[in-house]
Amino acid sequence: MAAKKTQWLNRPVDRRTFLKGSATGMASLLAADTLSLLRPVTANAQTRPIWPSPGYKHRYTLCEMCVWRCGVDGRVKNGKIVKLEGNPFHPHANGKLCPRGQAGVAAVYDPDRLKYPLLRDGDRGSGKWRRISWDEALDYAASRMLEIKYRYGPETMVFSTTHNLLQPEFETLLKAFGSPNYGTQRSLCFNSMVAAHLFTYGFQEPERKYEGVQYMILAGRNLMEAISNSETQALMAAVAGGAKLVVVDPRFTKTAAKAAEWCPIRPGTDLAFFLAILQVMVTEKRYNKAFVEKYTTGFDEVAAAVQPYTPEWAASICEIDAKVIRRLARELTGAMPNAFVHPNWRTSNFVNSFQAERTIAIINALLGNGLPGSMCSAPVTTVKLGTIKRPSFPRVKALRLDGVPWKYPLVPLKLGVFQEMRDNIVKGDPYKARGWFIYRQNPVDSIANRKKTLEAFSKLDFIMTIDISMNDTAWFSDLVLPEATYLERYDPLLTIGREVFIRQPLIQPLFESRSGLWIFKELGKRLGLGNYFPYENEEDYLRQQLKPLPISLEELKARGVFRVPEEKEAKAYTFNTPSGKIELSSSILKRSGFAPVPRWEEPPRPAQGSFYLLTGKVAYHTQFATQNNKLLREHFPANSLWISPEAAKARGIKDGDKVLVESKIGRVYVKAKVTKGIRPDCVYMNQGFGHLSQGWRAGYGKGASDSDLHESVTDPISGGQALTQTFVNVRKFIDEVSS
Repeated sequence: MAAKKTQWLNRPVDRRTFLKGSATGMASLLAADTLSLLRPVTANAQTRPIWPSPGYKHRYTLCEMCVWRCGVDGRVKNGKIVKLEGNPFHPHANGKLCPRGQAGVAAVYDPDRLKYPLLRDGDRGSGKWRRISWDEALDYAASRMLEIKYRYGPETMVFSTTHNLLQPEFETLLKAFGSPNYGTQRSLCFNSMVAAHLFTYGFQEPERKYEGVQYMILAGRNLMEAISNSETQALMAAVAGGAKLVVVDPRFTKTAAKAAEWCPIRPGTDLAFFLAILQVMVTEKRYNKAFVEKYTTGFDEVAAAVQPYTPEWAASICEIDAKVIRRLARELTGAMPNAFVHPNWRTSNFVNSFQAERTIAIINALLGNGLPGSMCSAPVTTVKLGTIKRPSFPRVKALRLDGVPWKYPLVPLKLGVFQEMRDNIVKGDPYKARGWFIYRQNPVDSIANRKKTLEAFSKLDFIMTIDISMNDTAWFSDLVLPEATYLERYDPLLTIGREVFIRQPLIQPLFESRSGLWIFKELGKRLGLGNYFPYENEEDYLRQQLKPLPISLEELKARGVFRVPEEKEAKAYTFNTPSGKIELSSSILKRSGFAPVPRWEEPPRPAQGSFYLLTGKVAYHTQFATQNNKLLREHFPANSLWISPEAAKARGIKDGDKVLVESKIGRVYVKAKVTKGIRPDCVYMNQGFGHLSQGWRAGYGKGASDSDLHESVTDPISGGQALTQTFVNVRKFIDEVSS
């Protein structure tokens, strides 16, 4: 059995072999006429008309069903939003919206959306609330925050949010308040990738170019389901145009189904695979020598360090045949300069994910990537918006609860280590937190070990949440404020390249919901911080941003976009590293006492009979915010547990059976999905289900939450959360009462 298993795992699977004889698989292939629609629209931004539709009012805005912020052509009839279309002239949409974007209408008209400010009127989580006015709510919030500030210190008030257009104003509030404690979701997502590229190139995340690409290796990123709209379109168009896509993933995802080749790697061993790719490139001199000599430093150190990491060495670790690894390395380098390894996005998988991302960054540099115009390069934004003039922020002396930088010296302050902040709230180390202000975020579901997050809540005197619905975090809060949805409000402007985009309301806010710009200004007044919010209203804020540009707010609202003319003289590009070059051997890592070049780090393995727990998104949902959406629930009402036929048979599990999944920190019950599309040593769950809030009447209790299973493990360099270092046991559920 063991030999048979190894044979299966060592064999890469091409698409034709896997889908042979499958009508479903063949039907999933894109037709040529469909592919022709995927190519980006290129039109003059200054003369972009709104597509006319009789009987409808059109207005351009920006989506917020994920962080990609696609352009939206919203259609309104009789004061009601009836349809959302992708803006054909927005580079993140190209005329299309994903299922989540199309379902934004249901978020506005969700019967469970927050309508009024609510004050807890019973125990936390009891669901007992009292409706109050906005004046009462803001007065109460300010009084509690000021009480905490003056009794215990401003640092004992914690602030957290996800990445959004209003994030700068949220940061203004916390900085003016005087708290150093700022939590974002990034350590749960892509700290490893961001830190690796900062130390190598000096920028946080490379921009991927698919036009003209001939060869791509994608390890773990499931772009056909974890949709980043324009990038997903570009990837599909590249594959249709003949580019070879190799997917390295323990699971046969929809992205793997579109690839030329699928390599079912053992989890946690991406580092070994890419070290071997790098070893072949160096020893066989298959790299861009002129680029390396001119733009990089540290090549000799890397070349010496990777000598032991042969494909033969890697094969037994990652369970991909050595001949395959060597062939892939030669194919990749044979396509220079039109080749790259995707840097991924959600790289919070193992503690060694940082080293894997560093290796990917180095491979891409050796392929000649890094400069503007290459396959992977720094994002270039040439638009300078007007600034909102504010007083200087008070000096903060207190340590941060997340350990940055006193425990994690290399983690950027804006990224932080979210899970460590939660852990230190529980421990009261280095001091006791008293309050938590949460904006557009759901830490009860998003941070590993949900039980510990609720324990952290129990340690706090005051919890306030601003959101559009009663998610799990709001359910356990003391005060909940209803923000207007993204289709009912203004947010700060978005810049992409040389273009400026506006988010503007399609309709007036329903019920008593308000924009975040209004909420922060009114709360700031009550906190004695009104001078930090020097704008009269939302439109005045945008006018201040537009002041340096030759366009009025009224014109931008009508057009939806303004393109800034190109600079006449192109500036020479320099890398923002200590050496001014791409640092294959990182001087920052070396100075901080870490290995300056990537090296192998053995990841933990599950015990015999246990599984790696894989998690990820499905195309219909975000991670933790859409499971109550009526339109999306019709297509994907609950998650299940993927398990291989071999593993299922050994446990007497059949497709659709209810199973018990247990880790060291918790257990969940969920239906099994028996499939050949996953390695026998892995199981997989979609994220975002198993909600506790009864305020989500449609989504409450559906499926199971991976946050009830995930252990909290942190990478000491990047601060990333190692989610896949959680191992689980699975068995068929037997009703003890009936048995």
